[in-house]
Formats: sequence, structure tokens, C-alpha cells
Amino acid sequence: MEPKKFALNDIVEMKKQHPCGTNKWKIIRMGADVRIKCEGCQHSVMIPRREFEKKMKKVLISVNESN
Repeated sequence: MEPKKFALNDIVEMKKQHPCGTNKWKIIRMGADVRIKCEGCQHSVMIPRREFEKKMKKVLISVNESN
């Protein structure tokens, strides 16, 4: 299986919806851990990269596509 590609400031969809009702998250920090911010309520969560890759469904808006 090909690894998922994502970058800083991409908008991603996660497998589970946030309690506020939205499923759009913005990647605001990358490293060993990934910090994502809910686009609905602006709550941010930091999770290990490995767990993030498992829980991420797809990239909705990629920063690299805007070129």
C-alpha cells in the first residue's frame, strides 16, 4: 500500500467526525507528532504521526495543488 502524502497547511478528512460536527482538519505542525486544528471550532489536537496516518481518510485541499 502506498503511503499517504500530506503536507503542512493541507486540509484533511479524518475517519471519525469531531464532536462539533465537522470533519475538516488543518495540519498546523509536522514532526514525530502531527498537530491538527478543527476547521469548525478551532480546537487543536496533537497525535503521533503513525496514528495520524492510520486515522486520516484523505486530503481534501492540498497546498501543493494551488501552483
